[in-house]
Amino acid sequence: MVVTDSSDSGTILRVRGPLEFKCQLDSTDARLMQKVISRTFATLHSQVKSESCVLTVCDSSLIIWPNKGVYVTPEEITPNTLCEDIHQWIQTDEQESAGKRSSKKKNKKSSAASVINLRLMMEVTKTGPLSAPILRRTLQKSHFLSTTLPMDCVVRTTCSDTIKDAFERLLEALTHQLCEMEKVTLQHMKGATLLVPEPLHFLLPEPKGLVTVVYPVGVPDSQLETHRKELHQQFELPDDWPYFRRANAFHFSNEPYKDGYLRNPHVVLTHPTLDNGKVYLVQGIYSYHHYMQDHMDDNGWGCAYRSLQTICSWFTQQGYVERAVPTHREIQQTLVDVGDKQGSFVGSRQWIGSIEVQVVLNQLLEVTSKIMFVSQGSELASKGRELANHFLTEGTPIMIGGGVLAHTILGVAWSETTGQIRYLILDPHYTGAEDLQVITDKGWCGWKGPDFWDQTAYYNLCLPQRPKVI
Repeated sequence: MVVTDSSDSGTILRVRGPLEFKCQLDSTDARLMQKVISRTFATLHSQVKSESCVLTVCDSSLIIWPNKGVYVTPEEITPNTLCEDIHQWIQTDEQESAGKRSSKKKNKKSSAASVINLRLMMEVTKTGPLSAPILRRTLQKSHFLSTTLPMDCVVRTTCSDTIKDAFERLLEALTHQLCEMEKVTLQHMKGATLLVPEPLHFLLPEPKGLVTVVYPVGVPDSQLETHRKELHQQFELPDDWPYFRRANAFHFSNEPYKDGYLRNPHVVLTHPTLDNGKVYLVQGIYSYHHYMQDHMDDNGWGCAYRSLQTICSWFTQQGYVERAVPTHREIQQTLVDVGDKQGSFVGSRQWIGSIEVQVVLNQLLEVTSKIMFVSQGSELASKGRELANHFLTEGTPIMIGGGVLAHTILGVAWSETTGQIRYLILDPHYTGAEDLQVITDKGWCGWKGPDFWDQTAYYNLCLPQRPKVI
């Protein structure tokens, strides 16, 4: 299932909820087991299409029965109400903390795409007389399977879509996802053991937008390469970028990252305006690593370590590697292991530079890097073409070291005709909290001119090269 790029204005409906998968396998014959599993999925299809299917809007009083003529409560909302008007009924954290909770909320959403979260539920009580329960006991040996299917569907709406239009498409998405889950379940069966199917969303280049893919839980990316190749062919994607690795799963803005690091603080900045200039930026997601994080006091000596960590986070979050971002001690131990440093280097407060960053990337991540030597800072102003080409073709963060300072370059604004240049700098010397506004307002992440560099100091730049893999 595909929806439009979520960076544009509009609303995304996202419905999540568990569906209980339960079946009894009375035979060990593979074909018979597959038939039982398929029948169980057919039952789940019937539940989703039944009048018992209920969708509730999170943090609001809205309840929608999509198979009862898209019946909505409260009655002020009708099937013909515009879908984006649902925002008016959603309770925000700010309103709740201010004690302004009520059944109807007049919230204004921003011009950017926003997400309406819904919960998938099944109504278990019915009106009218109830028949007496009948208990039956049967003694036999069988294999009983029970698991929870984590349904997670997204649908993009336009400003003219009514609730009826949007929720009909949402039901189609739910039934389609059940079909995909059935395929994955049957394909990865191991005897009478089932692997839980897991839906993930991936944001593809325009105009493809968000795509939902179902993977089996527990099967590593390395064993899903054939499936990823098929997806690349299906969506006409190049085979040198890992669009469909789990680490590349789309992160919704209303879900905080569990590790606490800020991601891509540069996206809130306004690009500089240059005569006939273009902007070339880092591609993908990275986390901002700086002084004093991780209960580590590296103020005054750890800036290159932090820049290296930011680069490593980029390779991890693009799915190129499956290891955690290395600590200072792991970085130092790596340099000792390859013979670059003496054993006493581990646990010290000694600086590292671009060459050491290159060595660690190659040893820990198997990532090669190019080194750009600049004899004095004034020469950096003439490196616009090389830096622009790097971000255009490789898209990785650049570590730059000179004198006693290290920084991370995330992009350049460069004019080929005038030679004007600005550098997008992520400064690892920041010692404060993860406050995006402070970081951007105070220039810890910001655009800098050529005078930012020491005009007489030499600089080495480490330009990591992106592996060409699916």
